[in-house]
Amino acid sequence: MNRLSKITSRPEASSLKIPHTDPNIHSAIIHRLLFHLSDARIQHRPLVIVCIGTDRSTGDCLGPLVGTSLARYNSPLFHLYGTLDEPVHAMNLKDTLTAIHEKYDNPFVIGIDACLGQSSSVGSIQVSDGPLKPGAGVHKELPPVGDIHVTGIVNVGGFMEYFVLQNTRLSLVMRLSDIIATCLFAGIKEWNRSTLLAAQE
Repeated sequence: MNRLSKITSRPEASSLKIPHTDPNIHSAIIHRLLFHLSDARIQHRPLVIVCIGTDRSTGDCLGPLVGTSLARYNSPLFHLYGTLDEPVHAMNLKDTLTAIHEKYDNPFVIGIDACLGQSSSVGSIQVSDGPLKPGAGVHKELPPVGDIHVTGIVNVGGFMEYFVLQNTRLSLVMRLSDIIATCLFAGIKEWNRSTLLAAQE
């Protein structure tokens, strides 16, 4: 499968892939995020979200849209990189990751990006263990991102990827970004609540 973000090989059990039309999508994504965030809770690691992409391409603006939505919460529970106003993309990704690791001690990073896939998977959201590899689907060599990652499959891969990204429906990207941002914030709030409860025991 040709994708914007090529996902590293991990056991299937550590991944969730669900269509955005599934009525249970919010609870499924939140539960999967909490499963992965248990590592961060145990190790008390700072939580950093890196939303990758650019507003110059409809298909590749998923990450910045998610980042912009998360920024509106103005939450102290996580540190955020990548919005429509200040995107994280191919030109500044390496420097951004360097800055994150210099600023935070052993951060738990969640990578967010768009990807291309099979036609039957378009409109699905994936939550997976391990880093994503941004730009792999369009033949760019970029550093991997994330202890875990969330991707939205925005269009079909395998042929003329740049053209496909430019001609992706914004309505789909907006729907995916809204679901991802909502679930991330809800999952992180629940993770923080359970952390505080555990500390009081």
